[in-house]
Amino acid sequence: MTSIADIIRTHGARDTGRVAIEFEGQSVSFSAIHKRSSQVANALLESGVEPQRTVAFLDKNTLEYFDIVFGAAKAGAISLGVNWRLSPSEMAFILNDAQTRVLFVGPEFFAAVESIEAELPSDLLIVAFGAHARWPDYHAWMQSQSAVDAGYASHGEDVAFLTYTSGTTGLPKGAMMTNRGFFAAFAALESWRLDSQSVSLVMMPMFHFSGSGWSLLNLGIGARIVLHRDVDPTGVANAIDAFAITNVIMPPILIDAILSVAPPRDLSSLRAICYGGSPINEALLQRAKQGLRSELIQLYGLTETAGGVSQLDHIDHDPANRPELMRSCGKPFAWVELKIVDANSGAEIPTGKPGEIWVRAPQNMVGYWNNSAATSRTITPEGWLRTGDIGQLDEKGYLYLLDRVSDMIVSGAENVYPLEVEAALQKHPAIAQAAVFGVPDDKWGEAVRAAVIRAPGTSATAEEIIHDTRKHLAGYKLPKTIDFVEELPRNATGKVLHRLLREPFWADHGRRIA
Repeated sequence: MTSIADIIRTHGARDTGRVAIEFEGQSVSFSAIHKRSSQVANALLESGVEPQRTVAFLDKNTLEYFDIVFGAAKAGAISLGVNWRLSPSEMAFILNDAQTRVLFVGPEFFAAVESIEAELPSDLLIVAFGAHARWPDYHAWMQSQSAVDAGYASHGEDVAFLTYTSGTTGLPKGAMMTNRGFFAAFAALESWRLDSQSVSLVMMPMFHFSGSGWSLLNLGIGARIVLHRDVDPTGVANAIDAFAITNVIMPPILIDAILSVAPPRDLSSLRAICYGGSPINEALLQRAKQGLRSELIQLYGLTETAGGVSQLDHIDHDPANRPELMRSCGKPFAWVELKIVDANSGAEIPTGKPGEIWVRAPQNMVGYWNNSAATSRTITPEGWLRTGDIGQLDEKGYLYLLDRVSDMIVSGAENVYPLEVEAALQKHPAIAQAAVFGVPDDKWGEAVRAAVIRAPGTSATAEEIIHDTRKHLAGYKLPKTIDFVEELPRNATGKVLHRLLREPFWADHGRRIA
């Protein structure tokens, strides 16, 4: 297999009656998805979608996503999962930047799209999951088409996915992943304890690699997935028991929540839990070891690397004998080149010294969509990806993360960029200046905190400012706390020193970032 389309072509023809997906009482076979995705592909082609044009999906997890992602691949189109947590204005920017040709949207997000419809591309076709006064119904639109595969031959270097991640300028950037880049992740299947007999639970959203990528990796080896529309700890525990789930990927916060609701459910079927977004603390690790029989595997990666580039394996989760490794994110995979360099010169730094983490790996993005300047700043001529993370390697090759070049915050496995939040805060008339930084949070890993200088003669409260800023930003980007200050720490050139703002909060923590 060399393309996303080949996954469903192969298993749809070979494993005709085999169940691919369980979702809300429905069991859907590979062959059924093969048929419906061909109908979607033909409908896209009839709608004028050309190869390497973008097709977007805006909804929580649903069966239709798989018809669409495989259908887009069969038509040679690019799939874009839109982060449904974003504000409408953020969605509009992404849909325009991606030059989206077709947008599939669920009823929960009709209002958001209606509010920005006039700002979207003039040739955009909006297809609705359900009845809408103006937009065609998805099932009617798709079912009128032939179920014969149009037979477009995708290439390894074709872009298969766009995944948007905010940049340090605050503007989202679309990371381009090719077919070849996606299939590079298959080398990790054994490390993640996945095989064709796996039954994997999927509850993470499809705009994340932990949702879409995890799903497609499992389907690619003929495994079965149990799909949940959204994250619900009780529902997850029920599914593990009912379907004998073997594998799952989720953040530590969800592991904690599941352990809290698990009894009397049987979770013994779990082979492995992959986690990322934040490290697992020792107390939770001990609870997990007592309450679960599964292995715990930590992954470190970026949107730009389409998932993990290093892994802390289950045997390294040993706080009694190797406590230092609980601050590590493991060793790079065998196919990943990783080095620590001086961020300014690019010169490699000796073992044990901190510097910027650079990665060269087959799954790396090929660049940012429609943004050659950002691409050249991020990918060197030799193919190294500048991660923007500060870390160091020990003498045994374990990677430790220390800080972020970009001051990025990771809250609940979501990336938050201070400049974007600062710009939104400074739209409020009561704020003269703002600086945003991450502080430790037991639940979310990091919480967003802001230090602001009031505009003269104003008296808005923190609650009023946060409420007003909500119209500009997704909820997870909003500050949880606002501190009113007289001045912000700056260097000689006037740049705000975010490090000085956050350091007091991290003084008692051994690891600043996830």
